[in-house]
Amino acid sequence: MLRLSKITPLLSLRQPPVSSRPLSTSSVLRTTSVTLKALGLDSYNLGVYNGEWSGNGEIIETTNPATGEVLGAVQQASARDLNETLQKATEASRAWRKVPAPKRGDIVRQMRNAVADKIEPLGRLVALEMGKIAAEGVGEVQEYVDVADYAVGLSRMLGGSVLPSERPGHSMLEVWNPLGVVGVISAFNFPVAVYGWNSAIGLVCGNAMVWKGAPTTSLTSVAVTKILAE
Repeated sequence: MLRLSKITPLLSLRQPPVSSRPLSTSSVLRTTSVTLKALGLDSYNLGVYNGEWSGNGEIIETTNPATGEVLGAVQQASARDLNETLQKATEASRAWRKVPAPKRGDIVRQMRNAVADKIEPLGRLVALEMGKIAAEGVGEVQEYVDVADYAVGLSRMLGGSVLPSERPGHSMLEVWNPLGVVGVISAFNFPVAVYGWNSAIGLVCGNAMVWKGAPTTSLTSVAVTKILAE
């Protein structure tokens, strides 16, 4: 296994049971605590990952828009953090592009499995930060899993073209090359799926990814990154 931490190029659906009775305040708080713990989150979390966790920018709180409940706080990146991360991503991209595409696909497969293993707590967190029902939160995480499956297959089909040449006895070869560092900016309403759609494809194609999630879903961004970094 090629461990992600060495090069850091990142930077089945089950519906939860629905109760007919509204949850009490204590039940909601308990659900939030269990969800955060299952994802390795706390009331305060560093929000920058570039091989190591850090954060020297503004500290922002995220809340459940349906209840107003404060879910936790994340320390954002400073300008210096951003520049350092971009530099590391550039270095990682030079190593990552040299990894054979099927090997890159195998790592994306491992990332897909790691997300799938946490689909229920991660789906609950999406629901909490967005204020929507849990089934939709879990369904969004499933979209990451589905696109990762596609990306893994794509990693073995990144072929080019053989084109006719005007010169006798010659042919021209067309080969796809990685872009380098690719940025993903995701909105609050699809905090996992948008990143998954772009990163799974970008990674198997040999690019390093830098992700800027929406500030209102910062906990989800940190949770996904923790799952993938492990």
